[in-house]
Amino acid sequence: MRPISPLPIPVKKALKKLGRDMHDARRRRRIPMALMAERAGISRTTLSKVEKGDASVSLGIYASVLFILGACERLADLADIKFDETGRRLDEENLPERIRLPSKQPAKDKDNG
Repeated sequence: MRPISPLPIPVKKALKKLGRDMHDARRRRRIPMALMAERAGISRTTLSKVEKGDASVSLGIYASVLFILGACERLADLADIKFDETGRRLDEENLPERIRLPSKQPAKDKDNG
């Protein structure tokens, strides 16, 4: 197993929050840990890691647990352009000031060429 490089603190905090939120969502749905792990096709130990926000767990496993919780469709929106304020601002900065039509080329004589 490869060692994982240190994660930035905001990423660690986001994963921990995600794990806590998933834990709370499972409990609100009254799904026992063993049943959730079975539905996701993972061990209880791995589910425990997910619910702690462990970065060594694959994104696919997080996605499977989110699917069981009914929150998978929001996963697809994580990097959606409608939520990418920085990308849109950078795009707007690169918009041209003017848009010019291409100049017309003189028509070539069909008989000479």
